[in-house]
Amino acid sequence: MKNLLTIAALLTGMAAEAQTLNVSIGSVTYQFPATQTGEMNFQGGSSLTVMGKTFELSDVTRIYTDDTSVTDNLVSVAYSGTEASVTVAGNAAQYVNATVSGAHVAIEQLNTDAVDGDEITYQLSGTSTDGSLTLDGTYKCTIALNGLTLTNPGGAAININNKKRIQLSAKKGTENTLTDGADGSQKACIYSKGQLQLQGNGSLTVAGKTKHGIKSASYVSIKNLTLNITSTVGDGISCEEYLLMESGTVTLSGIGDDGLQCDLGGETSTGQTTDHEDEDSGNIYIEGGTLSISTSAAATKGIKANGDVSVSGGDISVRCTGSAAWDSDDSEVKGSTCVSSDGNMTISGGTMTLANSGAGGKGMKTDGTMTISGEANVSVTSSGQIAYCSSTSNTTIRTTTSSSTTERLNDALKTSPKGIKADGTMTISGGTVNVSATYHEGIECKSTLNISGGYVYAYSSDDAINSSSHMTISGGYIMANSSGNDGIDANGNLTITGGNVFAVAARQPEVGLDANTEGGYKLYISGGNVVAIGGFERGASISGGTAKSASYSKGSWYGLYNGSALAFAFKVPSNSSMGTSMAVYTTSSPALKSNVTGSGTSFWSGNGYSGANGGSSVSLSNYSSGGGHGPGGGGRPGNW
Repeated sequence: MKNLLTIAALLTGMAAEAQTLNVSIGSVTYQFPATQTGEMNFQGGSSLTVMGKTFELSDVTRIYTDDTSVTDNLVSVAYSGTEASVTVAGNAAQYVNATVSGAHVAIEQLNTDAVDGDEITYQLSGTSTDGSLTLDGTYKCTIALNGLTLTNPGGAAININNKKRIQLSAKKGTENTLTDGADGSQKACIYSKGQLQLQGNGSLTVAGKTKHGIKSASYVSIKNLTLNITSTVGDGISCEEYLLMESGTVTLSGIGDDGLQCDLGGETSTGQTTDHEDEDSGNIYIEGGTLSISTSAAATKGIKANGDVSVSGGDISVRCTGSAAWDSDDSEVKGSTCVSSDGNMTISGGTMTLANSGAGGKGMKTDGTMTISGEANVSVTSSGQIAYCSSTSNTTIRTTTSSSTTERLNDALKTSPKGIKADGTMTISGGTVNVSATYHEGIECKSTLNISGGYVYAYSSDDAINSSSHMTISGGYIMANSSGNDGIDANGNLTITGGNVFAVAARQPEVGLDANTEGGYKLYISGGNVVAIGGFERGASISGGTAKSASYSKGSWYGLYNGSALAFAFKVPSNSSMGTSMAVYTTSSPALKSNVTGSGTSFWSGNGYSGANGGSSVSLSNYSSGGGHGPGGGGRPGNW
């Protein structure tokens, strides 16, 4: 009876002074403003119900009033060493059950709809080297990090079992650090069964000691947040359905597996949907922000999509240094890749800087189609050697700089480094593409390749640009520079109807422009402005203009003129061993000047200019496609 009288007196005083009623159960306090409480009921002298929340008085450790200001829909979790405390706003109290063990906080959220028109926010702050948050529920909510440093030695730092959409936000101006334990069985330092929206104008640093840094069983989106994942055993960020980066700054380093990985959630892809509603595609979308990824493990991917990769903006930098490895599941040698897609790849904007130094490593690879357009700026460097093993019973990875070492091995036993590779069609209609591949093709397409615009520069010790089928060039500025094979090599017809093309072959019998005449195909030139060191494929069909021959000097600058108009200025590279003759073609009367000074727009990695000043006229002679060089010897269609 005494306890009931005490509580009654508190409630009476609270109402009179418009204070806040605090009901504590251990380290959890529920706060009820007097202006909201309304009628409060005792049941049988053993329980108290306030704003729909019922307390068993035997569980209550303290009831008191004060003048604390309460923010609706807010649940605050404060960590301090080996302890944590939780305060729950009264309007959300009936939907929140919280328990605290040391600094490990478990919360069950019961609502299935908005609370007073809004969702519940869990605000985490403080520091603990042995704490965590586990959240269960059936409705979306927000987790706001407000200056949190949290380590869980035995599991995930934040474990979200709620399958609804969760906003994980770092509050403006705050620094937050999360680390999981090396001895747990958790999937990630931050794990969510539901959709995970990473956002906020603060910073979040994550270390995954057991597996991934961040893992969602649904989609992940990133906006505004400064996210640093400093080390992981598995992926930096792993998710399903789709991944969307709109803005922010994301840095992934010390990654033990893939940087960003997105898998298909179900068995059948929905493809991209409007506003990504109910989407399950395995796609990765990068629309803005700054993304930096560094991976060093064998055969890993910087960005890996089970579906498509779409880049329309942002500044993306990916570096892979891991070597190739034998994949026992697929029984083949696989190399690392900076950006990899099992579906299609579309690059329409943004800046991409990709560097792969691993054996068999590639810059960009897609199993489907590759499209580069708009204002895309792509720079790729592949400097690793060819990787192979001798047999399926001896899978030790070896390396070589020469494809002749591995040409008799079946495809599963070897993987070659490439700059850009597409198994489907490749289309380049705009943007800037600079590719350097030290030991194999710069740009390789296993189907048809079409270039209609943009600035394209490819350097390789093998074919600089290669297609396994037909290739068409109708526009743009294209330089293909090979130090060991053909400049441009089509294993079908090679058709040039427009554009500005500068192709450099390495040595005889290679040619600047190579079509598969052995297979009954041909080189067709009917437009554009073309320079070919090493000449054109024998039997080429040349129409709509005039082809000539000229002498050249390595390392010198020249201007090609279509009549009186400059087509482009170009520098002859020093790697060619083709002698001193080159073929030129324009739709009008070609003219050539030597020792010009480039001006205007620079392209082709500094080897070309849109304008030229000065120079001396070069003597031209007639070019005959029936003589000169035979078919190129290095243009293998191969599927490796």
